[in-house]
Amino acid sequence: MTPELPSASETALAIRRREVSCRDVVEAQLERIHRYNPSLNAVVTLDEEGARDRAAKADEALAGGQVWGPLHGVPITIKDAFETAGLRTTAGYGPLATNVPAQDAPLVARLRAAGAVIVGKTNLPPLASGNQTSNPIFGRTNNPWDLACTPGGSSGGSAAAVAAGLCGFDLGSDAGGSIRGPAHLCGVYGLKTTAGRLPLAGQVGSARLSLASAPIWEVMRQFPVAGPLARSVADLRLAFTVLGESWAPAVERWTPPSAAGLRIAWSNDLGGLPLLREIRESIAGAMARLETAGTRTDRQPSPGVDLAEAWEVTGKYIGAFETRRNPLARRLLFRIAGPLLVRRMGGRALERAFFEGARLGDDALHELSERRQRLIAGVDDFLEKHDAWVCPASPVVAYRHSRPASALVVEGERVAESFMDLAFCGLFNLTGHPVVVIPIGASAEGKPIGVQIVGRRGGEMPLLDVAAAVDEVIHGYRRPPGY
Repeated sequence: MTPELPSASETALAIRRREVSCRDVVEAQLERIHRYNPSLNAVVTLDEEGARDRAAKADEALAGGQVWGPLHGVPITIKDAFETAGLRTTAGYGPLATNVPAQDAPLVARLRAAGAVIVGKTNLPPLASGNQTSNPIFGRTNNPWDLACTPGGSSGGSAAAVAAGLCGFDLGSDAGGSIRGPAHLCGVYGLKTTAGRLPLAGQVGSARLSLASAPIWEVMRQFPVAGPLARSVADLRLAFTVLGESWAPAVERWTPPSAAGLRIAWSNDLGGLPLLREIRESIAGAMARLETAGTRTDRQPSPGVDLAEAWEVTGKYIGAFETRRNPLARRLLFRIAGPLLVRRMGGRALERAFFEGARLGDDALHELSERRQRLIAGVDDFLEKHDAWVCPASPVVAYRHSRPASALVVEGERVAESFMDLAFCGLFNLTGHPVVVIPIGASAEGKPIGVQIVGRRGGEMPLLDVAAAVDEVIHGYRRPPGY
């Protein structure tokens, strides 16, 4: 076990082998939080007393020959969108600043049942909505690679905490890139699970999705998912086995498969969207290394669908949803000022569709549902011929904190910050396919570059095998300097 920054898998194994006590592991974790969190503001609610008490009980259980599960004594954090019994849960939303739930969200309960020690909650934008992580209760979270930069959103606190070694792993959520964007910007690993694969009950940021019965809401309930962020694919796998309730009592070391013989399709273009040259080159370089390792690679511009149509359908769904869930004044802003904003930001397909969606009625949404099913079938068919599809996770590397409505300049083109992750990630919330983000390199400034690896629906374990095989060849993970 690496002394300073062990993985969750290494920690779990060391505890089960009695090489280290749960108390010592938790104390070391708390010490790291006290040392590094003040400058990051990633962990916003810390439960020192509860963590120490849980660690003591974990040691007593081990002394009596009892192992609670594969996470016995492993300290983790939880995105502040998920309810935690007796521990403040705010979703970054002012009216919930003092909210203390009476029970755990189901996924939190599964982590506890597997033996995890929850040391705290991580920051997010209000109601888990935003590409940057800041809210009126706890303020702003900084990226450990550059404190002047954002860790992304909405699982920005999660990614920053994982990157800085403040936890073994974190439970995050993703409705349009909220796990994948932060994982890319912070240089860690993230898993967006298949739509409906894990229960979202007790996820405060998605509570509004359960309150209405109009057709639009049924589809939109499938956009948000939960998933872990970690410092290795092995840790994603360990976390997912627990979250998916598929773990066995004794989980030992896992040997990833070989990259030789894999069939991987890829694109470093994604329909002509603005994209940093360094990201394009990193993806192409990673594919060349995989070819040398025996992987069969196939450069494909899309995963078997018309990307323009995919962006249109995604944008219209989200535009309709955002309009219907907001008060009248904001609806009028979407409908009247929206076209002006689109022109100012460049007027791309996704942005245009978002504001068109603000004016759609139920009949038009039924037609959208049929188009969505065709897109799902197109990606399904494509992935029957490939083990995975690789594409960019974001158009930029870690960027400076900015106003949410601002624009970023990417290779000379203006990109709306508020639509940035959605353009690269939203397709797979629409279709429901699982995605793993892994780090594959760095920019000239040393900032992390990640990539999306897309797999078949319901196939998280095979996808994690592919991600691990790719990671073994690429070796993209690095620890942020100073952590």
